[in-house]
Amino acid sequence: MEAPTAGSVILAGVLLKLGTYGFLRFSFPLFPEASFYFTPIVYFLAVVGIVYTSFTAIRQTDFKRIIAYTSVAHMNLVMVGLFSFNAIGLEGAILQSLSHGFVASALFIIIGVVYERHHTRMVKYYGGLVHVMPLYTFIFLFFTMSNIGLPGTGSFVGEFLILAGSFKSNTSVTFISATGMIIGGCYSL
Repeated sequence: MEAPTAGSVILAGVLLKLGTYGFLRFSFPLFPEASFYFTPIVYFLAVVGIVYTSFTAIRQTDFKRIIAYTSVAHMNLVMVGLFSFNAIGLEGAILQSLSHGFVASALFIIIGVVYERHHTRMVKYYGGLVHVMPLYTFIFLFFTMSNIGLPGTGSFVGEFLILAGSFKSNTSVTFISATGMIIGGCYSL
């Protein structure tokens, strides 16, 4: 939240993906039995993370905090896909992770542009922005819809594959994760 725009972009675009890479490259191949053994705990933490951060994002009034909490929710969804232990869930987790890197970074840059001009990130001060900056608003809307997972975006494909993969291994986790995606529409809009 307090990082400059460039720091937030690097964090969301690069550093959060190292956890996904670490699980795929090191945890699963080196410790497959332990990864499988701790799957219920990871599912529990990921589902709580999805729902809690989604509800927390709804309460925020600062654009950067909203994007930060959505970023945490999406990375928890990636964890659900990784620990589904099937090809569909793993492919969805990788695709969602890559898509999240582009979308979250773009949203942080977009908010950084307006912050440099007005020195505030409070949502209530940006009513009517479409009249002053129509192209900016269109780009912001596109990335917001991609953050929600609108069909036709990479986030939709990643979320769909994660939910399809996790449905094969645990339907209750899939249901709660999908509920988190519905809440995601609330805080993004």
